Amino acid sequence: MASVHCSRGLTVPRSSLRLAPRITPIIAWTAPFSTTPAVSKVAGAPKKAFQVIGRHIRRGKVAQNSKKKPQIVRAKKPQPGQRKAFRKRIQLSNNNAAVVDGLPVLEAETMANKENLCRMVGLPDKLVDQLRALEAFKPTQFWGLFRKPHMLVRTETVSLMERLNEAATQKQTLRTVLTGGKNSGKSLMLLQAMSHGLLNEWVVINIPEAQDLVNANTEYSPIPNSSPLQFFQPAYCLALLQKIAKANGEVLKQYKLSKDYSELQLIHLPEDGTLYDLAAAAKEAEFAWPVVQALWHELTAVPGRPPVLVTIDGLSHLMKQSAYRDPSFHIVHAHDLTLVRLLVDALAGNTAFANGGAVLAGTSRSNAPRSPSMDLALAQVAAEKAGEVAPSPDPYRRDYDARVYEAVRNVDVLEVNGISKLEARAVMEYWAASGVLRSQVNETTVTEKWSLSGHGILGEMERAALENSRL
Repeated sequence: MASVHCSRGLTVPRSSLRLAPRITPIIAWTAPFSTTPAVSKVAGAPKKAFQVIGRHIRRGKVAQNSKKKPQIVRAKKPQPGQRKAFRKRIQLSNNNAAVVDGLPVLEAETMANKENLCRMVGLPDKLVDQLRALEAFKPTQFWGLFRKPHMLVRTETVSLMERLNEAATQKQTLRTVLTGGKNSGKSLMLLQAMSHGLLNEWVVINIPEAQDLVNANTEYSPIPNSSPLQFFQPAYCLALLQKIAKANGEVLKQYKLSKDYSELQLIHLPEDGTLYDLAAAAKEAEFAWPVVQALWHELTAVPGRPPVLVTIDGLSHLMKQSAYRDPSFHIVHAHDLTLVRLLVDALAGNTAFANGGAVLAGTSRSNAPRSPSMDLALAQVAAEKAGEVAPSPDPYRRDYDARVYEAVRNVDVLEVNGISKLEARAVMEYWAASGVLRSQVNETTVTEKWSLSGHGILGEMERAALENSRL
């Protein structure tokens, strides 16, 4: 009996037993040599990720919108030519700049007068419109920082304007090439010469970028029965005529045509027309080159006409092989383009100006191809002018061009370098009066900017003092 009671006492009813829940172990699936944190799965858990960090488990977020594409905000695309127009824009005034009073306004003999040395002179509004029509202003210049355009009358300016007056008085042709370092002010010197010519009622013809004539970006056509084969550029000639008529219209309207040009078949040219009517008669590109020839003849060969000023910027582009091809796919020399040939003949002295005038060409150091023949000729002219021994051609070079050498062998050379400290002070005082230069202008500041700019290189002074103010 005792054994029975003992067995009953040890017996536990089946209903009172509670089975412990089966715990599913956490299994971390890891790849060998993996640095990614392991993700575990628990049976019966919601579909959310777990991250094992040591002994602890931390619930992480799952990318709920992983299949949703990101929203891309597309900006409005610029119109054709809009980027180039923004890059080439020229701003000549700034209403936020202070008005500088007390400065003289440019007149006919202002820049030829030595009393105006080291002074800033303002450009009248009418002259600004004429210079804009000639594309005399450059996008790289700092015109947009000031209320109105002003220029510095420097020593080279007075010297050049005196020579222009002498050429007009004696009815001679001044042929000068402006050389110098980068950013020394050669293009600005050409602009001053154009301003002087326009104020003195000259006919001004400007080639703002010589590379546009030779880089094969404009149309060209061969001239029949020409030997060697010559090419003319109708679209460029038409644009050139329009610029000449717009900038020199008042002067050209004062002179009648010397002969009948009915052979040109210009329906817009009256019988008793003026030089302005001739320049404006070409309405289509196919008539442009004959009109350029007729206008050039009227200005240079007929007495009683106004003096002519021709300015060319980037001369070295005209002294090389062009990017054009003839029908045999041979490279066309730049001097085989008729408009280039006309300009080069005037620079070389092969074209006489019956009423006087000048041909001014500026070299470039920032965008210019190598022209050994032109460099040699200009170096020889500069050495002869300074009384030094002229350099001789390199006997080991084979890329000399006789046509280029003869074109610039007899020209005059004007070296344009840095400005003096007095001229630098005048420029900086104008900057300070305009509110662009915030530092005090004294001897220390002027010497500092003058020295940092390479002894008065005008473009470098602008960069050192005004680059932070430019947009």
